[in-house]
Amino acid sequence: MHNRPRIAVCLLAAACALLSGCSQDKPRREFAYITNGKSNTVTVIDATAGQGFHVVAQISVGRNPTGIAASPTRPELYVVNTDSDNVSFVDAQSNRVVATVGVHRAPYFISVSRDGKRGYVADSGSANVAVLDLPARRLLGVVGVGAKPGLAQVSPDGETVVVSNFAGNSVSIIDAAAMRVRATVAICNSPTDIVIMPDSDKAFVACPASNQVAAVALANKKQSKNQSADRLLALLDVGATPVSLALKPDGGELFVTNYAGQSFSVIETTANEVSGTYMIGGNPAHALVSADNALLYVSNFGSNSIGVFSINDGRAIDSIGVGSAPDAMALTGDESFLLVVDSRAGDVSVVRTTRLPSTHRKNNADRALMTMVPVGTQPNAIVIKAVE
Repeated sequence: MHNRPRIAVCLLAAACALLSGCSQDKPRREFAYITNGKSNTVTVIDATAGQGFHVVAQISVGRNPTGIAASPTRPELYVVNTDSDNVSFVDAQSNRVVATVGVHRAPYFISVSRDGKRGYVADSGSANVAVLDLPARRLLGVVGVGAKPGLAQVSPDGETVVVSNFAGNSVSIIDAAAMRVRATVAICNSPTDIVIMPDSDKAFVACPASNQVAAVALANKKQSKNQSADRLLALLDVGATPVSLALKPDGGELFVTNYAGQSFSVIETTANEVSGTYMIGGNPAHALVSADNALLYVSNFGSNSIGVFSINDGRAIDSIGVGSAPDAMALTGDESFLLVVDSRAGDVSVVRTTRLPSTHRKNNADRALMTMVPVGTQPNAIVIKAVE
């Protein structure tokens, strides 16, 4: 969903104007990329408005692809192959693998810095984090962390990487520039998902085994010398089995899906307090917040539905039936459509999210399942990227 920098686009257009046969109006298209764990492929869906949401490519990658991320600066994607212990680099313009970089054992996710220069992959079977030089397409180094690291999340300012050590009940905090662990902080049991605040001064970590979320202070250059850094701030009790975290774009609230609690909890991020817990559906797996901070979408893995919650009104406003075992989700660039990975059905449900004119409404329903696109076996993750 990231575009080429505006200045670069303008310079390119000016250069094209001076060259014969160079078009100044390259169409901008959106594509959804879905990893298929049992098919060893990435499915590419054309998600451009008006194009009908159809498959345009199946890309063969490594064994059991799980996590995927898009470069914020280049037409490139990164696919983590858990059983191959490597990362596939995919060219988004040609839809082909252009490089494969080995990491260590059992990686699942990749986090990419905002400048597009570094990728961080937690190797759960090797107790380390692989650091990738993305422009050079090579392994830059390896940092030892705690037992069974599940996720390595880079901060918005690019200075810090937070690693959840699932078997160590801790987080390792890496100095990104020095590529070394600067602190290990004991938190709650079996930590998994991580979000980092926009100002990079705090991380929240979900602990499904203890039904808690940990708030952890992070050191950064903006802090005064009197502020304590890299320490546990609070352990917050939420619902049963918190598995996923979703932060409002404004950073004010954090939403926690409680898989076994059939609910989600709301955390006030400034106060480090739980402000409420709401029932939403069967086995909520993931959550996603709209760009205007108004709506929360929750994939209910156990009830084959998407719950829609009005954040401003504090109430559930819709439930939309989708395919079997909905899990990961992504919104198109204009947020007119929500794409939902149906992990058991092997397809992607396309849900309309925008309001229709009154003359086009059917039974006054605005949000609705539009279509289901077959992808591969056991789809895991999804990312949407604009390509010019």
